[in-house]
Amino acid sequence: MAYRKKLSVIIPSLSPDERLTTLVKELRTHGFEYIVVVNDGSSEEYDAIFARVQQAGAVVLRHMVNQGKGRALKTAFHYILEHLDHCVGAVTIDSDGQHAVQDIIHCCEALLEHPDALVMGCRNFKQENVPFKSSFGNILTSKVMHLMVGIKISDTQTGLRAMSMEHMRTFLSVSGERFEYETNMLLCCKDKGIAIEEVSIQTIYYEGNKSTHFRPLQDSLLVYGLFLRFIVASLSSAAIDLGLFALGAFLLKSVMPAYYIVISTVFARVISSLYNFFVNRQGVFKSESGLAKTMVKYYTLAVVQMSLSAFGVWAVFGMLGGSETLIKILVDTVLFLISFQIQREWVFKKKD
Repeated sequence: MAYRKKLSVIIPSLSPDERLTTLVKELRTHGFEYIVVVNDGSSEEYDAIFARVQQAGAVVLRHMVNQGKGRALKTAFHYILEHLDHCVGAVTIDSDGQHAVQDIIHCCEALLEHPDALVMGCRNFKQENVPFKSSFGNILTSKVMHLMVGIKISDTQTGLRAMSMEHMRTFLSVSGERFEYETNMLLCCKDKGIAIEEVSIQTIYYEGNKSTHFRPLQDSLLVYGLFLRFIVASLSSAAIDLGLFALGAFLLKSVMPAYYIVISTVFARVISSLYNFFVNRQGVFKSESGLAKTMVKYYTLAVVQMSLSAFGVWAVFGMLGGSETLIKILVDTVLFLISFQIQREWVFKKKD
């Protein structure tokens, strides 16, 4: 139990009931000395609960107005880094009693085993007691996160997370003030190469989870940003390619009537592909790998993709016939989606 004196417990709270007091007392009984509760703008009628929480041994920080869960977590991070710098890390939990103390302990133990990772207590949403809203929303967001960002986590929205002091300092600079902050923490892990360790925990809900603020569609949209940037980069590259081809053809047609199409095509493709490479490298995937290495990978992929496009159109047209243009659109769409995955996981992959 000695390690529990080196780990802080963070509990963001808005309009809590007596379960918060019970939770703090139970944590203290199990040896946790440093418990930081953030009152995120609760009305005065909850002052008595926070007073009892403080009497039970927790430090209570207060926002005068509601600022959101993300801001509450950052407030706690800042307090711990400034006043409890002798701790080795912290664990965040929800205030509604959905996290059993034994599961909190398991996540703390996992953090000590994997100090360089973000430890997440993950629930099983296939159990019968899980409300449909929570099951659907969490599974949807997990699938989207895996497909679009390459992060495979069974429970992206869990509030039970354990982290080192170093990672806490990193997460302080993550954007987001409300519930999107927890999703942004995962995106930060992807960008910074921070490993994520899952710990299986109990799935506990009270009254059908009426108190949840989870927004499946809005929170899922947060991870679409990477793919949308990739689409914009591709469309703008295509526009540059077409524009330069038209310009080259206009300028060279009378001067080099036999070669203007080839020259214009090559010139436009070289410039547009360089543009696409640098936009994807810096603006989409934000890669820090060596320029020469990523460029070789990028153009290798481009050559393979072009070859597969030509072969795919030829093969499908030979088997089914129909419109070559429509077949090319379908083939290139599939290759486009595959290219996104390859660029994310190979060409511009961040170092682990």
